[in-house]
Amino acid sequence: MHTHTLKEFDPIVLGSIKKEQQRQEEGLEMIPSENFVSPAVLEALGSVLTNKYSEGYAGKRYYGGCEFIDEVETLAIERAKLLFGAEHVNVQPLSGAPANVAVYFALLQPGDTVLGMDLSHGGHLTHGHPVTYMAKIFNFIRYKTDKDGKIDLDNLRNMALEHKPKIILVGYSAYSREIEYEKIKAIADEVGAITMADIAHIAGLIAGGQMNNPVPLFDVVTTTTHKTLRGPRGGMIMCKEKYASAIDKAVFPGLQGGPHENNIAAKAIAFKEALLPEFKEYTAQIKKNAKVLEKKFNEFGYKLCFGGTDNHLLLIDVTMKGIGGKQAQIALDKAGITVNKNMIPDDTRSPFDPSGIRLGTPALTTRGMKEAEMETIATWINEVIMNHDNEAKLAEIKTQVKELTKKFPLYPTLV
Repeated sequence: MHTHTLKEFDPIVLGSIKKEQQRQEEGLEMIPSENFVSPAVLEALGSVLTNKYSEGYAGKRYYGGCEFIDEVETLAIERAKLLFGAEHVNVQPLSGAPANVAVYFALLQPGDTVLGMDLSHGGHLTHGHPVTYMAKIFNFIRYKTDKDGKIDLDNLRNMALEHKPKIILVGYSAYSREIEYEKIKAIADEVGAITMADIAHIAGLIAGGQMNNPVPLFDVVTTTTHKTLRGPRGGMIMCKEKYASAIDKAVFPGLQGGPHENNIAAKAIAFKEALLPEFKEYTAQIKKNAKVLEKKFNEFGYKLCFGGTDNHLLLIDVTMKGIGGKQAQIALDKAGITVNKNMIPDDTRSPFDPSGIRLGTPALTTRGMKEAEMETIATWINEVIMNHDNEAKLAEIKTQVKELTKKFPLYPTLV
């Protein structure tokens, strides 16, 4: 039996973990898809549940010794149902992309058509981008936003009437506005399409009552459990009972083997946290913080894609400041502020050096930062972009960032 600890056995890996913890502690994490989980979630991820194989579902496993695994997975499912108002939940998908793929294989035949959002207008790779394998199997037609940055529902309806999709898919990775689910469902009903929403980015805001909830309305809803939901890295599928069997079979045995039950336990904990009244306050603050950033970047003269934000993120065109998204990301990294370069709608630049940056407020809000800190941070970001080639200025801002983060500690008792 191995009894050695990480510190005793592998100081090299431990050293990398410590450096990453220090980076998280001392920097401003503003990638909108990232967040900080609770110590309880971390504890579950490192539990003995990682040792157990449990193919199948509760009460129908292919291995013995799963009685306590069944307790954990059933609890995660029941909490998710309560949180979102779902009829059926599968908590086994390993992440958001496999969850989406499982839905496609459950409900489509090769060659069937899906109407989804264009990646450059805020959609996601798994919504049919040509570089994905799914685009070789299914026929993805992609809709875009209009000149005002909103989903053009008249155009979406015309495309649906023309292409007769089997699924109409909404959801995004960089779109910053609310979605009118009722109107999209009406279009889907008109053409006989299945409704699917990917709420990976906004699941926490929906759970906290800050954004519209498509789960009671749509046929299928997929999500990740990290991001705004503030759980472990993983995926989940919620659906109407009529699709439950097909989706469960697509996840296992169709695409995956043994589920990661330590991760599912961590999901159950995150769902319990999201059911608390404090979570509503947290998600409300996420939106308040994002609106402060919106106001400040408007004052600084940036172009905000989609005209602003209704959620946790902003997609900002930085080219009018004489800089590209890649340069901005690198300069901000040097100043201790983490964002990601990102395409803007109909971007003429390369995905490797696009016109925009994407940033958000979930992780900063988890640390307890509020409106005053957002004003300061927006000012720093603007200073970095305007002085992106001034190493001394970037170092000066990094020092100021460290001073701010000391007031909002993350994990003082960890490694």
